[in-house]
Amino acid sequence: QVHLVESVGGLVQAGGSLRLSCAASGRTFSSYAMGWFRQAPGKEREFVAGISWSGGYTYYADSMKGRFTISRDNSANTVYLQMNSLKPEDTAVYYCARSRLAGRSTSASEYDYWGQGTQVTVSS
Repeated sequence: QVHLVESVGGLVQAGGSLRLSCAASGRTFSSYAMGWFRQAPGKEREFVAGISWSGGYTYYADSMKGRFTISRDNSANTVYLQMNSLKPEDTAVYYCARSRLAGRSTSASEYDYWGQGTQVTVSS
């Protein structure tokens, strides 16, 4: 069983920054690609960013490119999401997840373990 635990999100003003972390249990963390998703009220869960098992390949949803950075520390079993230039439309519950696949994964169905989610609120 894998447990993913996100850090507490928070309230930030538009234009501000926030870093989320996701700690994973188990000894196989470094073998799997990871991703971040988010879900705003009344909307479907959407892909935010993904990272390969080694951290050498990262990819983002178009609206996050240049503002968000995903990274990982396999020695600490942790994946991070650095969010800069935040906008009110970034307000959502953010989830980290483990991918079933070795390659690029942008669909929620391609992820098998999920964290509980953490609220990020961006005020205007």
